[in-house]
Amino acid sequence: MSDPARRTRSEELLLARISAAAGRERLGRRRATYATAAHTARTARVKALIAPGIRGLLALVRPGGPAGAASARDAARLDLYENGMTVAVKHQIHVVRYDTTSVSRTEPAPPGGGGRVGAAFTLTGVDGEKVVLRAGPERGDAPEWWSQIEQDVIRAQLPRALTALSRGERLAFGAVWITKEEIGWGEVRAEWPRVRRLRSAPGTAGLDVDGTWHELGPEGPGIPNFPVLRALVERLGPGPGERFHHDVNGST
Repeated sequence: MSDPARRTRSEELLLARISAAAGRERLGRRRATYATAAHTARTARVKALIAPGIRGLLALVRPGGPAGAASARDAARLDLYENGMTVAVKHQIHVVRYDTTSVSRTEPAPPGGGGRVGAAFTLTGVDGEKVVLRAGPERGDAPEWWSQIEQDVIRAQLPRALTALSRGERLAFGAVWITKEEIGWGEVRAEWPRVRRLRSAPGTAGLDVDGTWHELGPEGPGIPNFPVLRALVERLGPGPGERFHHDVNGST
């Protein structure tokens, strides 16, 4: 971000708006700031209506060159706080609280079958609107800010989820559901002692149940709040000597 001594008037106003929004939602102390690319899910739906041929022409004139590169219009400021985060994009401030948001990570297909375009990270704001953050195509793993967001969401939501399970509640993560006794999705259903190993990587996730691998639903890590689900499986799952594997780089 800009040197504090050289901030423009517009930057000062933006910072004031961000601080005010964070204060209203009691996000606590600011811990880090990142420059990234973002848009709302509503913007994504509008873009989906553009004819493929026109999208290809627009990709040629975007700053950064190749299709899928973030345009200047998608430039965003991401501020991480103790209890949540703000995303400033297109003159709007979106606020996300770690204890109430739903997060997911997807690997979008490149336009026209080309090269990697980078992962997309979707979060639900306090107003219910979904904000999509994007990593650059040159990254082979999740960016630093996403790893921190995952950790903070788990920290905020895991205790409440464990309490709900102890009361006999059933928790749903997209098509996947869990209770304190078992996990299931589709036609798969397994009690926790049968679950040996969890493996997740960009675009795929699965469980070893009694020595047989089962894909964790068609959405894989795009499952809502997959980091929380992963943390719960790690708590409830394997017996002594077994281990879980989470690989952000895609190796198994």
